[in-house]
Amino acid sequence: MSDVSFMEKLLDGIHVEWKPLGDVGEFIRGNGMQKKDFVENGFPAIHYGQIYTRYGLAADTTFTFVPEQLAKKLRTANKNDLLLATTSENDEDVVKPLAWLGEKVAISGDMMLFRHHQNVKYLAYFIQTEAFQEQKRKYITGAKVRRVSSGALAKIKAPIPCPENTKKSLEIQAKIARILDAFTSLTAELTAELTARKKQYNYYRDKLLSFEDGEVAWKPLGEIGEFIRGKRFTKADYVDDGISAIHYGEIYTRYGAFTTQAHSQVRSDMAKSLRYAQPGDVVITDVGETVEDVGKAMAWLGDGKVAIHDHCYAFRHTMNPKYVSYCMQTASFIAEKAKHVARTKVNTLLMTGFSKVSIPIPYPDDLEKSLDEQARIVSILDKFNALTDSISEGLPREIELRQKQYEYYRDLLLSFPKPEEVVA
Repeated sequence: MSDVSFMEKLLDGIHVEWKPLGDVGEFIRGNGMQKKDFVENGFPAIHYGQIYTRYGLAADTTFTFVPEQLAKKLRTANKNDLLLATTSENDEDVVKPLAWLGEKVAISGDMMLFRHHQNVKYLAYFIQTEAFQEQKRKYITGAKVRRVSSGALAKIKAPIPCPENTKKSLEIQAKIARILDAFTSLTAELTAELTARKKQYNYYRDKLLSFEDGEVAWKPLGEIGEFIRGKRFTKADYVDDGISAIHYGEIYTRYGAFTTQAHSQVRSDMAKSLRYAQPGDVVITDVGETVEDVGKAMAWLGDGKVAIHDHCYAFRHTMNPKYVSYCMQTASFIAEKAKHVARTKVNTLLMTGFSKVSIPIPYPDDLEKSLDEQARIVSILDKFNALTDSISEGLPREIELRQKQYEYYRDLLLSFPKPEEVVA
């Protein structure tokens, strides 16, 4: 059966009205919760940032709690409320939804709950569609922090099938949500498999680089190479055609242990003010939200130099760059670098600290033999890396394909005929 005939059968005879969200329910803003308020046990709580990092489309339990006394002062969401993160660093993420299926939960500022009488997962799925995104874009405000107000959200229209018949409307919404749940469950299963494989990979990588047997010397990075600090640029400097650049934040989110191509470019007129990593350098961050994140490393294997942010160092050396990068992912490296991290509001590891952290050098007195052994270890780890991190093969590629398939059917299932005024 074709996609069109399937949709015609599903939607045949259904009257759909595109209604402003303000007519469908009410928006209630969260308040007064910070991450420092979290306790081990207490009242269930959700911070807006967690909607981006720790939750999927729906949830019925929280990862964090706040004291019961504080919870009495906070706004709380009920079962079937839709939670929305209303601030973000980028336009795509702002108003990320979470369908709340649990009991009462406290919510932070920079998020809202949407109270309504629809199927909450149906609404969450709709908010992910391009039809919603088109409407949302014209209401985004702010420069560094992007946001959408409750007043603006109230104007955005959503398709409500059979609005004159609540029971039938909810049945249709539930059916669409069940179909989309089936797609998301396939992706979830692959993601769980990927998580298991990553744990397995980490175990073998750390074991391989522990050098329980064989000739090896553990040497501080300061004795192996030199650190070159980057120069500042901002995301406002990004252009479509300019100088290849790596922002420190991208190392956490867009790169693995190595790369041959930069995802971003900055203005060409900045060339003289920038600092660069050369092919073979390992680019390392010097800040992070957690101690584990500080010192996230990536080998630069591109054909030419690449500009690096001032929260990055280019580590220049004479070793196999992938080998160095893989060493910097190990539990032993993370544990040693943690001793030198300055734990302030932003965890920081300066050049003096990096220089003291050691990595294993096989056959330190025989350069040729050492490089051969490094290459042998890299070839083994590359195979694991392809399975767990490669976007062109392995599980990440399969997950990407399933995600695209899900997005196609999500938008198709929610592509109800709409009046002209809905289109941005």
